Amino acid sequence: MPHPAPAVQETGGTIAPHLRRLLEFVEPHTGDVCLDVARGRGPMPAALGPHVRHVTAVDATPVAAPSARARTGRMETVEFGTGPVRITGETRGPDGARDGHDGGAARPRPPAAMTREDPRPGAARPAPRVPIKADATALPYRDNTFSLVTARFSLYNLGDPGDVLRELLRVCRPGGRVIVADLVRGNLAGPERDRIERLRDPDHPGTPSIARLTEMITSVGGSIRRLDVFTVERPVEPWLAGARDGAAADRIRAAMLDEVDGGPRTGAKPRVIGGELWFTQSWAHVAAEPI
Repeated sequence: MPHPAPAVQETGGTIAPHLRRLLEFVEPHTGDVCLDVARGRGPMPAALGPHVRHVTAVDATPVAAPSARARTGRMETVEFGTGPVRITGETRGPDGARDGHDGGAARPRPPAAMTREDPRPGAARPAPRVPIKADATALPYRDNTFSLVTARFSLYNLGDPGDVLRELLRVCRPGGRVIVADLVRGNLAGPERDRIERLRDPDHPGTPSIARLTEMITSVGGSIRRLDVFTVERPVEPWLAGARDGAAADRIRAAMLDEVDGGPRTGAKPRVIGGELWFTQSWAHVAAEPI
């Protein structure tokens, strides 16, 4: 089993390699005025802070009705902690084909590496930025306010994704960038994966295809500029910690182990590494700008 790659030291803290990959994709510059819209307190404001003029952080966690909270037993704020992650992948252009950063030859990527996003004991941490509570479908900012707008692993948890995307584009200046990072599935992938996602979380909205995600952005007035689609491999147990209950986690675990032994496919491509069960996800970074 590979050992975790060292996190990269940044001003006031550490950045895991997969977060650095996103930061490099974002291409922040010192004049940027940024908005990060997240569910809970995400890592982007701290990652962007040393590289830009100003960052505004919005916690757009929807307020669940008391009955819904009682039914699910979940906290309202969800943070996307990954546990260890092995990264492989490639950059793709707006049509989903392998592409370079600016339409040329594909940029070289480092070899697959292990990383983690969870806080490490003893690691320097930046002072927390207190996010502003707001509705992602009705952001309290004027048109064309920000040069850079980011939403990471939150698009489908903040309200209707089309309405959220429309707001992200509205507050972005002409020539600015809206960066969406989220889970995706291949355009030809079957429905098996969403079955286990919904076992883990009955409210899971379904994982969009790459084509569907880009279509949603263009349908609300965005122009796709760049895509980075890649595969990550993660241990199952940290992910199953978010399951609705132990019985659901047991069913998912059993289905994946059955696939490892030659049983029906789950869509998760599980395998055992060093005695531990791992599975795969596809992540996408999408850069768009308002038309």
